Amino acid sequence: MGLAYCCALMDGYELSDEVSQLPPHIQERLLRLQQLQQTLQSILAQKQQVELESTETEQAVSEVQKLSDDATIYKATGSLMIKSDRAKITTELNERKELLSTRVAVLTKQEERLRAQVKDVQTKLQQDLNPVTPPPG
Repeated sequence: MGLAYCCALMDGYELSDEVSQLPPHIQERLLRLQQLQQTLQSILAQKQQVELESTETEQAVSEVQKLSDDATIYKATGSLMIKSDRAKITTELNERKELLSTRVAVLTKQEERLRAQVKDVQTKLQQDLNPVTPPPG
């Protein structure tokens, strides 16, 4: 039984007879692999959302920079539109952009760490499921 087959069985959250017959340490590794993969998917979704917000913020900064210094600017605060000045808006947007950049960096590090953990657990599972047999001699 291959690793892909075991993981496919685990995706349904119920252990089939074949998986439940595996040794407990292998079942635990399969569960750990599934948990790591779910966490990785969550991190990737968060990262995508933050990157999208960062792009939108960069576009807003670009648009604000095109305006004259005395242009009337409104910013959304909850359900209200509040008048603000260009310098203040530019500062707020740049701070937001910096914060989002830091968040992307943190998520990228988490992603790298999780990918390494997934690879490690997959390798161990492959070794567990396909033990090396000595050549006949």
